[in-house]
Amino acid sequence: MTDHGTPPEDLWASVDALWAWLERDQPVGGREGLLLRMLKLSEEVGEVSEAVIGAMGQNPRKGVSHTWEDVQGELCDVVITALVALRTLTPDSREVFHRHLTRVTERSLGTGATPEAV
Repeated sequence: MTDHGTPPEDLWASVDALWAWLERDQPVGGREGLLLRMLKLSEEVGEVSEAVIGAMGQNPRKGVSHTWEDVQGELCDVVITALVALRTLTPDSREVFHRHLTRVTERSLGTGATPEAV
């Protein structure tokens, strides 16, 4: 991170740094720690749902309790958590993600379409 709170240019350097930080301070290790890291993703997705419900004022007890900017932030938390979870499973997370994104892009947009071309 820079002094201005902006992440380094390289997304994957940030993911690696967050993963290393979590690994250092992990209170539960082994298979249980791995499971808890994966479950964190469900928690973050739930926070997206809460923010959408709050932005739309659909909880009669709370009314409008969130903004669409809150939803954006929660979605970013989901992405970050997912990338760190992937890094937890493999040190080759960048390559695994890129291969998968390429497959999904080609399947959805047609052969020859790549993430770089979109």
